[in-house]
Amino acid sequence: MRWKNNRRSHNVEDRRSQRVSGMGGGRGGGLLRLLPMVYRLLGFKGTAIAVVGVVAYGLFSGNLGQILGGGSFQENQPQVSNQPVKQSAQEKEMVDFIAVILADTEDTWKAIFKQQGKNYQEPRLVLYRNRVKSGCGFGTAQMGPFYCPTDKKVYLDLSFYDELKNRYKAPGDFAQAYVVAHEIGHHVQNLLGTSTKVHQAKQKLSKLKANQLSVKLELQADCYAGIWANHADRSRQILETGDIEEGLKAASAIGDDQLQKQAQGYVNPDSFTHGSSRQRVRWFKTGLQKGTLAACNTFNARQL
Repeated sequence: MRWKNNRRSHNVEDRRSQRVSGMGGGRGGGLLRLLPMVYRLLGFKGTAIAVVGVVAYGLFSGNLGQILGGGSFQENQPQVSNQPVKQSAQEKEMVDFIAVILADTEDTWKAIFKQQGKNYQEPRLVLYRNRVKSGCGFGTAQMGPFYCPTDKKVYLDLSFYDELKNRYKAPGDFAQAYVVAHEIGHHVQNLLGTSTKVHQAKQKLSKLKANQLSVKLELQADCYAGIWANHADRSRQILETGDIEEGLKAASAIGDDQLQKQAQGYVNPDSFTHGSSRQRVRWFKTGLQKGTLAACNTFNARQL
Protein backbone atom coordinates (compact mmCIF):
# COMPACT_ATOMS: atom_id res chain seq x y z
CA MET A 1 0.00 0.00 0.00
CA ARG A 2 1.05 3.57 -0.62
CA TRP A 3 0.55 5.15 2.79
CA LYS A 4 3.70 6.69 4.26
CA ASN A 5 3.15 10.22 2.96
CA ASN A 6 -0.54 10.37 3.86
CA ARG A 7 -2.33 12.14 6.70
CA ARG A 8 -2.28 10.73 10.22
CA SER A 9 -5.44 10.72 12.34
CA HIS A 10 -5.45 12.46 15.73
CA ASN A 11 -8.08 9.98 16.96
CA VAL A 12 -5.69 7.20 17.96
CA GLU A 13 -5.80 6.65 21.72
CA ASP A 14 -2.70 4.81 22.89
CA ARG A 15 -3.36 2.79 26.06
CA ARG A 16 -0.54 0.31 25.61
CA SER A 17 1.04 1.63 28.80
CA GLN A 18 -1.98 0.57 30.85
CA ARG A 19 -2.07 -2.78 32.59
CA VAL A 20 -5.49 -4.07 33.67
CA SER A 21 -5.34 -6.66 36.45
CA GLY A 22 -7.98 -8.46 38.46
CA MET A 23 -10.50 -8.95 35.63
CA GLY A 24 -12.95 -11.61 36.73
CA GLY A 25 -10.66 -12.27 39.67
CA GLY A 26 -11.78 -12.79 43.25
CA ARG A 27 -11.34 -16.05 45.09
CA GLY A 28 -12.62 -18.36 42.36
CA GLY A 29 -11.41 -19.60 39.04
CA GLY A 30 -12.91 -16.73 37.07
CA LEU A 31 -14.87 -18.73 34.46
CA LEU A 32 -16.27 -15.55 32.92
CA ARG A 33 -12.77 -14.27 32.33
CA LEU A 34 -11.82 -17.48 30.55
CA LEU A 35 -14.85 -17.74 28.25
CA PRO A 36 -13.17 -16.16 25.17
CA MET A 37 -10.29 -18.63 25.36
CA VAL A 38 -12.65 -21.58 26.01
CA TYR A 39 -14.74 -20.59 22.99
CA ARG A 40 -11.70 -20.49 20.72
CA LEU A 41 -10.65 -23.95 21.85
CA LEU A 42 -14.02 -25.71 21.99
CA GLY A 43 -16.35 -23.70 19.76
CA PHE A 44 -19.91 -22.73 20.65
CA LYS A 45 -21.26 -26.22 21.40
CA GLY A 46 -18.26 -27.26 23.46
CA THR A 47 -18.31 -24.01 25.42
CA ALA A 48 -22.02 -24.37 26.17
CA ILE A 49 -21.48 -27.90 27.49
CA ALA A 50 -18.54 -26.78 29.63
CA VAL A 51 -20.45 -23.84 31.10
CA VAL A 52 -23.52 -25.97 31.94
CA GLY A 53 -21.32 -28.53 33.69
CA VAL A 54 -19.36 -25.97 35.71
CA VAL A 55 -22.48 -24.02 36.70
CA ALA A 56 -24.20 -27.24 37.80
CA TYR A 57 -21.21 -28.08 39.96
CA GLY A 58 -21.15 -24.56 41.37
CA LEU A 59 -24.83 -24.75 42.34
CA PHE A 60 -24.35 -28.17 43.92
CA SER A 61 -21.29 -27.12 45.90
CA GLY A 62 -22.55 -23.66 46.80
CA ASN A 63 -19.46 -22.02 45.25
CA LEU A 64 -20.99 -20.68 42.06
CA GLY A 65 -20.00 -17.08 42.79
CA GLN A 66 -16.38 -18.00 43.33
CA ILE A 67 -16.24 -20.22 40.24
CA LEU A 68 -17.64 -17.46 38.03
CA GLY A 69 -15.10 -15.01 39.42
CA GLY A 70 -16.67 -14.40 42.80
CA GLY A 71 -15.84 -12.32 45.80
CA SER A 72 -17.35 -8.99 46.62
CA PHE A 73 -17.93 -6.22 44.09
CA GLN A 74 -14.98 -4.27 45.47
CA GLU A 75 -12.69 -7.31 45.32
CA ASN A 76 -13.49 -7.82 41.64
CA GLN A 77 -12.88 -4.28 40.47
CA PRO A 78 -10.05 -4.48 37.90
CA GLN A 79 -7.03 -2.38 38.72
CA VAL A 80 -5.45 -0.17 36.07
CA SER A 81 -1.78 0.78 36.32
CA ASN A 82 0.63 2.46 33.93
CA GLN A 83 3.95 1.10 32.77
CA PRO A 84 6.46 2.46 30.25
CA VAL A 85 5.70 1.44 26.66
CA LYS A 86 8.46 -0.66 25.15
CA GLN A 87 8.06 -1.05 21.42
CA SER A 88 10.19 -2.23 18.56
CA ALA A 89 10.80 -0.15 15.46
CA GLN A 90 8.38 -2.47 13.66
CA GLU A 91 5.63 -1.84 16.20
CA LYS A 92 6.25 1.90 16.09
CA GLU A 93 5.78 1.83 12.33
CA MET A 94 2.61 -0.23 12.79
CA VAL A 95 1.15 2.46 15.05
CA ASP A 96 1.98 5.03 12.40
CA PHE A 97 0.30 2.85 9.78
CA ILE A 98 -2.85 2.50 11.89
CA ALA A 99 -3.07 6.29 12.23
CA VAL A 100 -2.87 6.66 8.44
CA ILE A 101 -5.55 4.03 7.77
CA LEU A 102 -7.85 5.55 10.36
CA ALA A 103 -7.39 8.98 8.75
CA ASP A 104 -8.18 7.49 5.36
CA THR A 105 -11.43 5.97 6.66
CA GLU A 106 -12.31 9.38 8.10
CA ASP A 107 -11.82 11.08 4.75
CA THR A 108 -13.78 8.39 2.92
CA TRP A 109 -16.80 8.29 5.21
CA LYS A 110 -16.95 12.06 5.63
CA ALA A 111 -17.32 12.37 1.88
CA ILE A 112 -19.93 9.60 1.66
CA PHE A 113 -21.99 10.98 4.55
CA LYS A 114 -21.84 14.46 3.05
CA GLN A 115 -23.32 13.09 -0.17
CA GLN A 116 -26.16 11.68 1.95
CA GLY A 117 -26.74 15.02 3.67
CA LYS A 118 -25.32 13.67 6.96
CA ASN A 119 -22.38 14.47 9.21
CA TYR A 120 -19.83 11.77 9.94
CA GLN A 121 -18.74 11.56 13.58
CA GLU A 122 -15.16 10.38 13.78
CA PRO A 123 -14.58 7.41 16.10
CA ARG A 124 -11.50 6.89 18.23
CA LEU A 125 -9.25 3.87 17.90
CA VAL A 126 -7.77 2.51 21.13
CA LEU A 127 -4.50 0.60 21.05
CA TYR A 128 -3.96 -1.67 24.05
CA ARG A 129 -2.06 -4.70 25.24
CA ASN A 130 -3.66 -7.82 26.65
CA ARG A 131 -6.66 -6.28 28.44
CA VAL A 132 -8.68 -3.10 28.14
CA LYS A 133 -11.63 -1.32 29.71
CA SER A 134 -14.23 -0.17 27.18
CA GLY A 135 -17.69 1.34 27.32
CA CYS A 136 -19.00 -2.16 26.60
CA GLY A 137 -17.10 -3.84 29.44
CA PHE A 138 -13.65 -5.36 29.62
CA GLY A 139 -12.00 -6.83 26.54
CA THR A 140 -9.00 -9.07 26.00
CA ALA A 141 -6.60 -9.66 23.15
CA GLN A 142 -8.07 -13.16 22.75
CA MET A 143 -11.34 -11.58 21.62
CA GLY A 144 -9.67 -9.93 18.64
CA PRO A 145 -10.41 -6.38 17.45
CA PHE A 146 -13.85 -5.07 18.39
CA TYR A 147 -16.05 -1.98 18.17
CA CYS A 148 -18.02 -0.63 21.11
CA PRO A 149 -21.13 1.33 20.07
CA THR A 150 -21.53 2.78 23.57
CA ASP A 151 -18.34 4.86 23.48
CA LYS A 152 -17.96 4.80 19.68
CA LYS A 153 -14.43 3.38 19.85
CA VAL A 154 -12.53 0.63 18.05
CA TYR A 155 -10.26 -1.50 20.25
CA LEU A 156 -7.17 -3.18 18.82
CA ASP A 157 -4.31 -5.15 20.31
CA LEU A 158 -1.55 -5.14 17.71
CA SER A 159 -0.69 -8.74 18.56
CA PHE A 160 -3.75 -9.70 16.48
CA TYR A 161 -1.76 -8.86 13.36
CA ASP A 162 0.85 -11.45 14.32
CA GLU A 163 -1.97 -13.96 14.70
CA LEU A 164 -3.43 -12.93 11.35
CA LYS A 165 -0.06 -13.49 9.69
CA ASN A 166 1.15 -16.60 11.48
CA ARG A 167 -1.96 -18.51 12.51
CA TYR A 168 -4.36 -17.52 9.73
CA LYS A 169 -1.69 -17.16 6.99
CA ALA A 170 -3.00 -13.75 5.90
CA PRO A 171 -0.03 -11.36 5.95
CA GLY A 172 0.32 -7.93 4.36
CA ASP A 173 -0.44 -4.30 5.10
CA PHE A 174 -3.72 -4.31 3.20
CA ALA A 175 -4.91 -7.30 5.22
CA GLN A 176 -4.20 -5.23 8.31
CA ALA A 177 -6.00 -2.22 6.85
CA TYR A 178 -9.02 -4.42 6.06
CA VAL A 179 -9.32 -5.31 9.76
CA VAL A 180 -9.49 -1.61 10.73
CA ALA A 181 -11.89 -0.81 7.90
CA HIS A 182 -14.21 -3.64 8.99
CA GLU A 183 -14.42 -2.29 12.55
CA ILE A 184 -15.01 1.22 11.21
CA GLY A 185 -17.82 -0.37 9.19
CA HIS A 186 -19.49 -1.20 12.50
CA HIS A 187 -19.13 2.45 13.50
CA VAL A 188 -20.90 3.46 10.30
CA GLN A 189 -23.68 0.99 11.11
CA ASN A 190 -23.95 2.54 14.56
CA LEU A 191 -24.24 6.07 13.15
CA LEU A 192 -26.86 4.99 10.61
CA GLY A 193 -28.94 3.24 13.27
CA THR A 194 -28.50 -0.22 11.78
CA SER A 195 -26.80 -1.69 14.86
CA THR A 196 -29.58 -0.55 17.18
CA LYS A 197 -32.29 -2.04 14.95
CA VAL A 198 -30.47 -5.36 14.75
CA HIS A 199 -29.89 -5.46 18.50
CA GLN A 200 -33.56 -4.79 19.20
CA ALA A 201 -34.71 -7.38 16.67
CA LYS A 202 -32.41 -10.07 18.10
CA GLN A 203 -34.06 -9.80 21.51
CA LYS A 204 -37.26 -11.27 20.07
CA LEU A 205 -35.68 -14.08 18.05
CA SER A 206 -34.45 -17.61 18.65
CA LYS A 207 -30.72 -18.20 18.96
CA LEU A 208 -30.54 -19.43 15.36
CA LYS A 209 -32.41 -16.43 13.93
CA ALA A 210 -30.40 -14.03 16.08
CA ASN A 211 -27.17 -15.57 14.78
CA GLN A 212 -28.39 -15.11 11.21
CA LEU A 213 -28.99 -11.42 11.86
CA SER A 214 -25.51 -11.12 13.36
CA VAL A 215 -24.06 -12.65 10.20
CA LYS A 216 -25.86 -10.08 8.04
CA LEU A 217 -24.54 -7.27 10.24
CA GLU A 218 -20.97 -8.55 10.00
CA LEU A 219 -21.14 -9.11 6.25
CA GLN A 220 -22.37 -5.56 5.80
CA ALA A 221 -19.33 -4.35 7.76
CA ASP A 222 -17.17 -6.36 5.33
CA CYS A 223 -18.97 -4.66 2.46
CA TYR A 224 -18.37 -1.25 4.04
CA ALA A 225 -14.67 -2.13 4.28
CA GLY A 226 -14.80 -2.71 0.53
CA ILE A 227 -16.46 0.70 0.05
CA TRP A 228 -13.57 2.30 1.91
CA ALA A 229 -11.01 0.57 -0.35
CA ASN A 230 -12.97 1.63 -3.45
CA HIS A 231 -13.14 5.31 -2.52
CA ALA A 232 -9.66 5.52 -1.02
CA ASP A 233 -8.04 4.13 -4.13
CA ARG A 234 -10.07 6.29 -6.53
CA SER A 235 -9.33 9.42 -4.49
CA ARG A 236 -5.81 8.76 -3.24
CA GLN A 237 -4.47 5.79 -5.29
CA ILE A 238 -3.37 3.82 -2.22
CA LEU A 239 -3.52 0.32 -3.71
CA GLU A 240 -0.59 -1.56 -5.15
CA THR A 241 -0.37 -4.90 -6.96
CA GLY A 242 -1.38 -7.72 -4.64
CA ASP A 243 -3.22 -5.57 -2.09
CA ILE A 244 -6.70 -6.74 -3.04
CA GLU A 245 -5.57 -10.35 -2.84
CA GLU A 246 -4.28 -9.69 0.69
CA GLY A 247 -7.64 -8.29 1.74
CA LEU A 248 -9.55 -11.19 0.22
CA LYS A 249 -7.24 -13.69 1.88
CA ALA A 250 -7.80 -12.03 5.27
CA ALA A 251 -11.58 -12.05 4.78
CA SER A 252 -11.44 -15.73 3.88
CA ALA A 253 -9.10 -16.68 6.73
CA ILE A 254 -11.41 -15.39 9.46
CA GLY A 255 -14.65 -16.86 8.14
CA ASP A 256 -16.63 -18.80 10.75
CA ASP A 257 -16.21 -22.08 8.87
CA GLN A 258 -12.43 -21.76 8.81
CA LEU A 259 -12.23 -20.77 12.47
CA GLN A 260 -14.50 -23.64 13.53
CA LYS A 261 -12.48 -26.16 11.52
CA GLN A 262 -9.33 -25.03 13.31
CA ALA A 263 -10.92 -24.97 16.77
CA GLN A 264 -13.12 -28.08 16.76
CA GLY A 265 -12.49 -29.96 13.53
CA TYR A 266 -15.99 -29.56 12.11
CA VAL A 267 -18.36 -26.79 10.94
CA ASN A 268 -21.72 -25.86 12.48
CA PRO A 269 -23.40 -23.24 10.23
CA ASP A 270 -26.20 -22.68 12.77
CA SER A 271 -23.67 -21.14 15.16
CA PHE A 272 -22.13 -18.74 12.60
CA THR A 273 -22.06 -15.12 13.77
CA HIS A 274 -19.75 -13.51 11.18
CA GLY A 275 -20.32 -15.50 8.00
CA SER A 276 -18.44 -18.13 6.06
CA SER A 277 -15.21 -17.42 4.20
CA ARG A 278 -17.09 -17.41 0.89
CA GLN A 279 -19.66 -14.94 2.21
CA ARG A 280 -17.08 -12.59 3.70
CA VAL A 281 -15.06 -12.54 0.49
CA ARG A 282 -18.20 -11.98 -1.60
CA TRP A 283 -19.40 -8.98 0.38
CA PHE A 284 -15.98 -7.37 0.65
CA LYS A 285 -15.70 -7.66 -3.14
CA THR A 286 -19.22 -6.21 -3.55
CA GLY A 287 -18.28 -3.08 -1.62
CA LEU A 288 -14.96 -2.84 -3.46
CA GLN A 289 -16.57 -3.10 -6.89
CA LYS A 290 -19.77 -1.10 -6.34
CA GLY A 291 -18.61 1.48 -3.80
CA THR A 292 -22.13 2.40 -2.63
CA LEU A 293 -24.13 1.96 0.55
CA ALA A 294 -27.08 0.63 -1.44
CA ALA A 295 -24.97 -2.26 -2.74
CA CYS A 296 -24.26 -3.37 0.83
CA ASN A 297 -27.82 -4.15 1.90
CA THR A 298 -27.15 -7.63 3.21
CA PHE A 299 -30.47 -7.67 5.06
CA ASN A 300 -32.52 -7.73 1.85
CA ALA A 301 -30.14 -9.88 -0.17
CA ARG A 302 -31.74 -13.02 -1.60
CA GLN A 303 -28.58 -14.98 -1.04
CA LEU A 304 -25.70 -14.21 1.27
